[in-house]
Amino acid sequence: MQPKLSVITIVYNNAKDIERTMLSVLDQTYPHIEYILIDGASTDGTREIIGKYRDRLAQFISEPDQGIYDAMNKGLALATGDYVLFMNSGDEIYAPETVTEVFGTESSADIYYGETEMYDQNWKSLGQRRHCAPEVFNWKSFRYGMSVSHQAIYVKRSLAQPYDLRYKYSSDIDWVIKAAKNASSIVNTHMYVAKYLVGGISKQKHFESLKERFRIFTKYYGLIPNLINHIFIAANLIGYALRHRRTND
Repeated sequence: MQPKLSVITIVYNNAKDIERTMLSVLDQTYPHIEYILIDGASTDGTREIIGKYRDRLAQFISEPDQGIYDAMNKGLALATGDYVLFMNSGDEIYAPETVTEVFGTESSADIYYGETEMYDQNWKSLGQRRHCAPEVFNWKSFRYGMSVSHQAIYVKRSLAQPYDLRYKYSSDIDWVIKAAKNASSIVNTHMYVAKYLVGGISKQKHFESLKERFRIFTKYYGLIPNLINHIFIAANLIGYALRHRRTND
């Protein structure tokens, strides 16, 4: 029997991108998708765009929230699928066949993951993420940075705990690590599964996000290992910047 997937989209005042995100979910060839949309009481026409597809949504809430992860927790509480996927406004499931292909790789895994393609504000491709998805992924895989994007991870709902609201910008990292730590089977789909719009809240509040990430990594990996790992992270960033500069010269 094919599993049911709960896709959760959260949005606030993003009339520019919400329809594109919604259609990437609603146009999937996979037949067992429950689409949940959580809006933070938008005032820019977002709700009217969502309303065009209301009869194709399993759940739709439009009300004020306490931030992005509070909204995600609302969606998670409504989900009834075997798996959950967060596809927030501005991002897309990679292609209409993606969900079918993800679940076709292997049956009954705890987590499925894949690669992400990055896009700018004009929806122009920027190529693959700087962190390529690792061949083998587990809860320790984030020690050198977030190697798999949140939009590219399908998590069995039984492993999906609520987001920790103590973190304002990086709770998704904590959430994925917790799920991976409790997972017994994690499958690399070896394909692009998501398109990601750069410039989200973690980018806008970059320094605060980095501080939260450091706290999260210290919690799971220990302070001294985390400090050592950040030396490698810094070296990789410098190497990436130098390679990128040479490419553009």
